[in-house]
Amino acid sequence: MKKVIHGSFLILLLGTAACTKMLDINKNPNLPTEDLMKPDMLLSRIQNAFATRTAVAYNYSAHWMGYWVKSGAYGVNIDQDGYRITSSFERTQWGSWYQVLYDNHVMEQKAKALEQPFYVAIAKLLKTSGFMYLVDQYNNVPYFQAFDLVNHLQPAYDKGEIIYQDLLKQLDTASAILKTVTAEGNDRIEEADVMFHGDPNAWRKLVNTQRLKILIHLSETGMDVSGEINKILNDGAGLIGSKETVSVNPGYVQDVNKQSPFYDTYVLNVNNGPADNYNRANNYILGLFRDNDDVRLEYVFAAATSPVGGELYRGYDLGDGSASRPSASATSGVGGPAFAKGPSQSQWWFTSVESLFLQAEAIQRGWLTGNAEEAYRKAVTESFIWLNAGGNEAAAITAANEYLASGNSIVDWSQATTDQEKIELIIQQKYLAMIGLNNFEPWVDYRRVGVPDVPRSVMSGAGPHIPLRLLYPQREYSFNAENVEKEGNIDPFTSAIFWDK
Repeated sequence: MKKVIHGSFLILLLGTAACTKMLDINKNPNLPTEDLMKPDMLLSRIQNAFATRTAVAYNYSAHWMGYWVKSGAYGVNIDQDGYRITSSFERTQWGSWYQVLYDNHVMEQKAKALEQPFYVAIAKLLKTSGFMYLVDQYNNVPYFQAFDLVNHLQPAYDKGEIIYQDLLKQLDTASAILKTVTAEGNDRIEEADVMFHGDPNAWRKLVNTQRLKILIHLSETGMDVSGEINKILNDGAGLIGSKETVSVNPGYVQDVNKQSPFYDTYVLNVNNGPADNYNRANNYILGLFRDNDDVRLEYVFAAATSPVGGELYRGYDLGDGSASRPSASATSGVGGPAFAKGPSQSQWWFTSVESLFLQAEAIQRGWLTGNAEEAYRKAVTESFIWLNAGGNEAAAITAANEYLASGNSIVDWSQATTDQEKIELIIQQKYLAMIGLNNFEPWVDYRRVGVPDVPRSVMSGAGPHIPLRLLYPQREYSFNAENVEKEGNIDPFTSAIFWDK
């Protein structure tokens, strides 16, 4: 499919437009193009792209947030480990998101033209997720003009808070459609939809949970969320519950470029060899697990293949470039047993674990009714169940109960005496639960609330603290200079995302 996005793709677009007539006579009728694409031909690849980004795109935040670190087989990564953020650091975040969002935009427009509302609703939901992550990394980004390629080859930037407001409106429309839509008239929706197979009620739950996620991101802005919360309650479908993780599986198999994304990137390649010798456990997260007798350690991380002194779970500190570091084989890989079911495993996207922690925080804030301690305990327990800690669900529940009753300050609800302390406890446990499931969200929580107290990189000369945002990629300054320069001088350590108060 022909795709056009901002920056360097502008040159490609201009060149293509200049010779369109000449190329028309050479069109291959058997080659799918944007003109021939229908929603059902796009949906599964878009869903796979969203899930893949959750699985493998946020390596940098996993390192910053004390989850992962580079192994002793690699030299110092000055940009990542030293917080030396430039316009080239993580530059693919921008382009990759705009690519998949452009595909999603095309799907929505095609669905509108063909009067297939189910696809329209799905596209609007996915749009809210993709642009949320763009704002959470860059703050102000092109939104309203982003895909108007006829009138705005150089799209203007919109403020992050305005984009967030419109994302909630997109969810309004998606919710309204899904209340009445059926599979009928939406070509191949049950086959093309590799998340829910055309189940509108499941999509309604996801819309509600995505709305709650956006509101949680906005928790420190002072926004009155009561109206938005009422929309969740009035919808009637509820929120993603226990064991209702949203996953995709378009047909993953043990073949080149066809394996489940997390497995293929961090566990084993198609030849059953180690897929990742770069990422290893951070000593900080290992310490939190080990010091609190948390059995999840053995399910999140892989034991060292060549342990030294019988130490199966060993890591590094972020920014440690010493020659005395242990070898990669003597340290813990990031694809533990919970994430290594096989090359055909479904790829999680929005997990039940994250949903239950969102709900626990919302109850503690007084947004949702319920018992906050009970919701918190359910969220912690869901983490054990998701990881299959102990080998089966009953063992996982037992392990979770023992952990919750340990009396350790990191988990004991009774030791959190103020409302703020309870919020911070929920987020601390969410941090421990989200590793590998979504390595980006803890960076959001860290910036909006300041939890957990992640140690700074030990690299000499590292920046003053974990960065607050990324810088716009250089290609924006090259091909959309007038608009990006209106954003002024951006500092990754002081130019906060609008919701970071």
